[in-house]
Amino acid sequence: MRILSVAYPLAIVGPEATGGAERVLTEIDSVLGDRSIVIAAEGSQVAGTLIATPRVKGAFTREARSWAQANHRTAIASALHRYDVDLVHFHGIDFLTYLPSSGPAMLATLHLPPSWYPPRVFDLPVTLNAVSRAQQSACPRFVPVIENGVSIRPARVSKRNFALALGRICPEKGLHIAIEAAQLAGVPLILAGELYPYPEHEHYFQTEILPRLGRNVRYAGPVTGVRKTRLLTAARCLLAPSLAQETSSLVAMEALTCGTPVIAYPNGALPEIATRLVSTPLEMAEAIRTVRPVTPQSNFTASQMTQKYLELYRDLTGSVRRREGSHLGTCSQSRN
Repeated sequence: MRILSVAYPLAIVGPEATGGAERVLTEIDSVLGDRSIVIAAEGSQVAGTLIATPRVKGAFTREARSWAQANHRTAIASALHRYDVDLVHFHGIDFLTYLPSSGPAMLATLHLPPSWYPPRVFDLPVTLNAVSRAQQSACPRFVPVIENGVSIRPARVSKRNFALALGRICPEKGLHIAIEAAQLAGVPLILAGELYPYPEHEHYFQTEILPRLGRNVRYAGPVTGVRKTRLLTAARCLLAPSLAQETSSLVAMEALTCGTPVIAYPNGALPEIATRLVSTPLEMAEAIRTVRPVTPQSNFTASQMTQKYLELYRDLTGSVRRREGSHLGTCSQSRN
């Protein structure tokens, strides 16, 4: 099989990717190797063939997003003309804006809450898949589930007395709540994550996060690789006070794999993962004070996830071939 993976136009993929969708795509690409073609923004690193689209410079405005989507449409058309592709796999929430009108089998992974997608997504001749049971139950029609997985090993570092909040810097992640809870608990907090140049995200950082930083609340910026693994292993706990209906949480899975408990709000799929669920900053503060390390877990492996995607690819491409074979057989009988 030759798979064309299409990333969200505004995010890079590869070992330094921070977004969940981009990291899932990276894991699949690494397994496919030279059978993988990836359309993604400039600066991406892939195991297969990269078709890079121009990267947006400056703010992620509506106009910038439209420009990036148009570049993706051109790149997809070119790739389908140039390569013999068996399946196109979309990972961006905006895949409708660059969905080809015809071509090989198509799959779109719903990495975000179903309500964030246009309703007509669920009526298209595109196979969809969810990434958790909670997300599946929120879809207006049945979609199969392939649960996310991670590839990480605990670092050789000792536990330290700090809480960690790691995720995209935006209002729905509730990072201001993590700061409040850590201050109520009297425990230092390290906040880490990517601040994308969406105007609303930058406003949130300037008004809700920056004024709260200080001696016991530090912003470490985006973290990846060894640095992230060391933080996840050394932390007293990971805080996930998300205000959105989370479809999954790769960082929560990574924390548990590193033996670090996860304290979370009960939104979306977080109850499927978290060690302790809370509903207020005060409850989160109490959990921070009393939580204990957990045994490193191995329930969320990237190898299991990628194997399921490969199986789905085979099913989808096999169905297309069977339909094409049936059509050819019917045409042959008509000519006879």
